[in-house]
Amino acid sequence: MAFSRVLDPPSRPEPDVLTSDMVGIGMGFASPSGLEPNIEDTLFFASLAAMEEDDLRVLAILTTWFGVHHAWVNADRLIRIVGSCESARVRALWAALSSWQRSDHRFARMHALHKGPRIDVLATGTEFQLRRHGEDPRFEGTPIRAPANVLRDRPADVLDPADLARRHRAYRYRVMIGPSYRADAWAALEAKPDLSATALARAAYASFATAWNVKREYAIVTAARHRPRSLQTW
Repeated sequence: MAFSRVLDPPSRPEPDVLTSDMVGIGMGFASPSGLEPNIEDTLFFASLAAMEEDDLRVLAILTTWFGVHHAWVNADRLIRIVGSCESARVRALWAALSSWQRSDHRFARMHALHKGPRIDVLATGTEFQLRRHGEDPRFEGTPIRAPANVLRDRPADVLDPADLARRHRAYRYRVMIGPSYRADAWAALEAKPDLSATALARAAYASFATAWNVKREYAIVTAARHRPRSLQTW
C-alpha cells in the first residue's frame, strides 16, 4: 500500500494532557511535563483553548512563548494546520502573531488566514479597557484587539531556548539543523532507532522521502560512531 502523508494533528487532547504538553514545550504551568510532545500540535491545541474557551492565561503564555521561540517553529506545518481550522478566532490569533513577528518571513502566508474585522480577545468590556489602558503593543494593527492590561508578558513564564533544547529532543535538532520535518525525523529516530521509514514519516509528519533519507543518514552516522579511527592521514 502506498504511503499517505497526514499533516493534521490527532484528536484534541483532554485538558490535563494539553496542559502537560504545553509544559513539555516550555510553558510555565503547574503540571507534570509531557514527554517531548509535538510542538505544532501543542501550539495549535493551545490556541484553541485560548480563543475558543477564552482562556486568557493560556493565551498570555502562548503569546510570550511564540515571541521567544518562533524561530524554531515549523512554519510550513503550522500554517497548514491553522489554515484548515474552522475557527475564525484561532485563525485571527495566528494571523496576529505572525504579523507581530513579521520579520520572520516564513510566516507570511499566515497573514492571509483572517479576513474581516478585528476580533476582540475579551468577550465583553474591550472598549472600556482600551480607553483606560490602551492596546497591547504586540497586537496593534493586527487582526486581534487586546487591552494592554489583559495578557501578562513575563519571560519567566517560558523556558529559554537553551533550557528547552536540553529537555526537548526535536527542539534541539531544530536548533542544530533548522525547524523542519527532517529535524523531527532525526529526533524520532534517535529515540526509536528501529522505526521503519513509513513509521518514521508518520511520527514526524514527514514525507516518505524525507524519512528514508534520514534513516540512511542515521545509519551512516551510527556506523561512523562505532568504527575505530584510522591512524592513516589522508
